[in-house]
Amino acid sequence: MPLWVSALVATSIVQTVSSFSSLAVPLLGPPLMARAGLAPESIGLVSALTSAGICWCLACGGPMLSHHGPVRTLQIGLACMAFGLFTLSQPLGLFGLLGALAIGFGTGHNTPAGSQILVRTAPLRHRTLIFSIKQAGVPLGGALAGLLVAPLVLALGLSNALWAIIGVALLTMLAVQPFRRRLDGDRAPSGQSWGRALLSLAALARSVAVLRAHPSLPLLTAFGASFSILQSCLMTFTATYAITHHGASLAEAGRIVAVMQLASMVGRIVLGWLADRVGHALRHLALQAVASAAAVGLLIAVGGQGAWALYGCAALVGVTAIGWNGVHMAELARVAPLPMVSDVTSAAGLFGFLGSICGPLAFTLLVGLTGSYDLAFAVMAVQLAAFALVSVVVLRRDDQKRNPS
Repeated sequence: MPLWVSALVATSIVQTVSSFSSLAVPLLGPPLMARAGLAPESIGLVSALTSAGICWCLACGGPMLSHHGPVRTLQIGLACMAFGLFTLSQPLGLFGLLGALAIGFGTGHNTPAGSQILVRTAPLRHRTLIFSIKQAGVPLGGALAGLLVAPLVLALGLSNALWAIIGVALLTMLAVQPFRRRLDGDRAPSGQSWGRALLSLAALARSVAVLRAHPSLPLLTAFGASFSILQSCLMTFTATYAITHHGASLAEAGRIVAVMQLASMVGRIVLGWLADRVGHALRHLALQAVASAAAVGLLIAVGGQGAWALYGCAALVGVTAIGWNGVHMAELARVAPLPMVSDVTSAAGLFGFLGSICGPLAFTLLVGLTGSYDLAFAVMAVQLAAFALVSVVVLRRDDQKRNPS
């Protein structure tokens, strides 16, 4: 098959399985938190630890990617996820929640490694669509988790269900091995110890400095962080919200999340196709941000009117608030200098996942103080809408500077 097809297949498989494995955790929020002796909304702590692991990977994992190549790095990420899930499956109380850090570190490799593979192989005129198809693996994996995790728990129990997910991650690690010869040819091993770099503050500083490589990168990065705040809260708390505030069973909450994720998968592909034809990715993202906030407002207003209203609002939220990633990743890859694509996407992703840490923590704090999930969702939506409006002003000012007439 053509090289770009091999690249898309390999990255999409890993993206889907990584998403399935990591998103299974918030779906198991109530039983996991009950076993640890914590309140249901404490699943936000697990989400924050997962995002912290992703930030660690994105900030300091660049030398690992250069040393091993993107496919081998993706395999290492799957192994880390399996270890994290194993830790969560053990009756270790609060200590077991640290497995979320390993899950996040394993997940974090998908963005820079996948971008490095696709930017070198994807046909230029279809690049945004191809990035969006790869990113569609995130909601596809989430939808599969929503449909399969609850039946697995009912059939096998919580610990054995986690063992089954571990098995899927390890099998995928073996399945992508045949792609390595074709896609890891641009490795550049150096004398630098990638293991030492994982604990290096200098590596963190370098990862942030690359965002000066293009004038659009700071605004693009901030946009990703703002979107990530809302997305992480939706992906972390939707199942718990449906169970605790709308009386859904674990299985029905999983189906609601599956609808949200499937709608997001369709949204990512359609929006990527549209962005390839319309252009102006930043304006596209600003419009999508306003639409996302409106969709969350609709979820708050009518989500309690019955099951079909909840399913419909979840689908709308999926298309808008979780369908932005492909356009964002493709625009980052477009403006970054070619040798720096993986570094730029890592640095931008780092700030995005800092948002994914802060969002769930703030959400958990708001729910703890007010008892209201609706208020917490509203605050997260308003911050995204406000950032979109500010970005429109900035873009208009920049256009006027370039075209003073």
